[in-house]
Amino acid sequence: MRKFLLGSLICTLLSTSIISAQNKYTLSGIITDSKTTETLIGVNVIIPELKNGTVTNEYGFYSITLDEGTYKLQISYLGFKTLTQTLELNADKTLNLKLEESAESLDEVVITEDVEKLNIRKPQMSVNSLSIKTIKQMPVVLGEVDVIKSITLLPGVTNAGEGSSGFNVRGGSADQNLILLDEATIFNSSHLFGFFSVFNPDAIKDIKLYKGGIPAKYGGRVSSVLDIYQKEGNNQEFHLNGGIGLVSSRLLAEGPIKKGKGSFLFGGRSSYAHLFLPLFDIDNIAYFYDLNTKLSYRLNEKNSIYLSGYFGRDVFSLSDAFENTYGNTVLNFRWNHLFSDKLFSNLSAIYSDYFYGLKLDFVGFDWESGITNFNVKYDLKHYISDKFKLEYGLNSIYYKFNPGEIQPIDENSGINPDKLIDKYAFENALYIDAEHKLSDKLSVSYGARLSTFHRLGQDELNIYQNNNPVNFNQQLQIYEKAEPTETETFSRSDVLESFANIEPRASVAYQLNESSSIKASYNRLSQYLHLLSNTSSPTPLDVWAPSGKFIKPQLLDQVALGYFKNFKNDSFSLEVETFYKTIKNRIDYIDGADLIANDAIEQVILNGEARAYGLEILLRKNEGRLKGWLAYTLSKSEQRTPGRTPLETGINNGQWYNTPWDKTHDITLTGSYELNKKWSINSNFLFQTGIPATFPNGQYQFNGLTVPVFEARNSSRLTSYHRLDLSANYNPKPDSEKKFKGQWVFSLYNIYNRRNATSITFRENETSGRNEATRFAIFGIVPAVTYNFQF
Repeated sequence: MRKFLLGSLICTLLSTSIISAQNKYTLSGIITDSKTTETLIGVNVIIPELKNGTVTNEYGFYSITLDEGTYKLQISYLGFKTLTQTLELNADKTLNLKLEESAESLDEVVITEDVEKLNIRKPQMSVNSLSIKTIKQMPVVLGEVDVIKSITLLPGVTNAGEGSSGFNVRGGSADQNLILLDEATIFNSSHLFGFFSVFNPDAIKDIKLYKGGIPAKYGGRVSSVLDIYQKEGNNQEFHLNGGIGLVSSRLLAEGPIKKGKGSFLFGGRSSYAHLFLPLFDIDNIAYFYDLNTKLSYRLNEKNSIYLSGYFGRDVFSLSDAFENTYGNTVLNFRWNHLFSDKLFSNLSAIYSDYFYGLKLDFVGFDWESGITNFNVKYDLKHYISDKFKLEYGLNSIYYKFNPGEIQPIDENSGINPDKLIDKYAFENALYIDAEHKLSDKLSVSYGARLSTFHRLGQDELNIYQNNNPVNFNQQLQIYEKAEPTETETFSRSDVLESFANIEPRASVAYQLNESSSIKASYNRLSQYLHLLSNTSSPTPLDVWAPSGKFIKPQLLDQVALGYFKNFKNDSFSLEVETFYKTIKNRIDYIDGADLIANDAIEQVILNGEARAYGLEILLRKNEGRLKGWLAYTLSKSEQRTPGRTPLETGINNGQWYNTPWDKTHDITLTGSYELNKKWSINSNFLFQTGIPATFPNGQYQFNGLTVPVFEARNSSRLTSYHRLDLSANYNPKPDSEKKFKGQWVFSLYNIYNRRNATSITFRENETSGRNEATRFAIFGIVPAVTYNFQF
């Protein structure tokens, strides 16, 4: 790895010297929204005559090095007017640009990936971006705009069903997704157990989902990266916007700290349906609230600082007997520094915390658990030439895992406090990524990430005979917990176990003609954290655990191949990708595993493997009064854990079985039609193969008890899932010059009242004595109305 980094540095120095000898100059700057002064991410800066260009980074900065000469620049960004400017480049030049919002901002393309021909040439693949304005138009349950629900309309992305938290990407589990909000890790992305996401749409600026071809700057998860950036706030004038819905409302304020230099943003959101429950003599309570904040200040032309944060909580209670509180807290301080017009840097200091609390009055105790981390990262982007760019950096993360602490509510109850053993870990990474244009038709991206993970000392560690925490009972043919022979105590400075992995990344794009290309990518990723859950959808009670003596890190290898085409002057686009990935050391649970409050989790888990493969098709209509996309995914996701020796059966007899998130077919049709300036109609149709399930296929009597016999794991399925959603947006005064503007959104979720099964349970009918299956469904048809405003 040292040789690799040194070689890249030498290439950088050689390239720089060659560039200066060829009389080249650099054009750089920052691109912002002329109205809100927000920096814009992913703006295309194109030189059509050279068939070359660049895009702005996460902070609106761009840089491109060209031969001396006169050029015609074309700056384009969806929802904004295209800016054309002639430039004479005879010296290094800084050119800051402001784009004006298009008068037809509601007519924007729904997905921003590969819109310009420039992106046909770029090696980046398996990436989707969604516009916040498009997300706000999508019909959703109870009228609550939801970022997570929206990305499940993309190919290769699903969830575990209605009312479930998290999302699944290309056959991976929810805990294999890295979710970032302003670079800070979000460990639980759901409110109210999955009904809503934690992201306030009014505060979000950019959303990008990486399903494959993941750049080397990202690590720590093996399935996907969801990278979300908050708005910075308007540094010119004060604005207020929000929305009032049936179950929740939101309000966001933004304005200048110092005009033209600094800005603030404060946003709040809360549900209030629980306030009406007492009217119906219901004592139960379920609500959430969250706060978003961001302070931005430009110190000078080369330095800017940002302070952003998020705080969210969910509260759920049943009468006075049960109360559940959980949520995320994140804080990030960032410093952007421009070393030169070719070298951009960002330093971040990040705090992230996930808290889970449970109060059980009927048994008299409180339960608390969570995970906390401190992250320092330094990233640099080096625009060496118009054909060669480098990104490199490092980050270090310190983790503290609190698996659970029990405290008696009444100190005189006689119940002794109980504390599960805290765990600690330290994760480090170095990375380097290069984007290289080899010719007019061939572009490549390549790099590597060196990650290390150190499991640090803890107060007690179980020691087992033969270093084996799980025994196999050959007589009963079952796995059983092994009893520890002793426990050892370690200091924090001790290292219990260490792991190191080199994670190469590579992708290539070959342009077939002006409108089409083929691309391929390879990724290796490591994941050192594991969500301990044996359900199809994560719950707030699930606990994160670090890799260590008995839990190995997950290792993924993924290859993908794709064909991309724009046609009819970019009015339509087609993306076809196929992928195959394998995962080593995927945790599997022995039958009867108990994960709640388990201080010896190694006694109920085994290391297995997983694989997933599939085909994704995305056809989009990008222009006209009718826009939308058709997404289809054909895929397979499987897992297995063979026996550790020839005498062991393994899990499911060592055979491959469907993962709980395997869905053979997934079809999504999304459309938006503008009737006139006042009215637009939006719709979604979804069809998915039912999720896998394990049903009983027999029973026997034992000591007067009826004992069910179950089929092989996940060998059956729930019924297929499908629904149609419809919404209408009404702008009463679209041409009004007044600062105050309002909009009504009317929606119908599941318009034909399909009762999709969330689960199926089996019971004995009290009258007939016969066994029967009971299907549980959450939603039928759900109407909603929301009023949005801004001034």
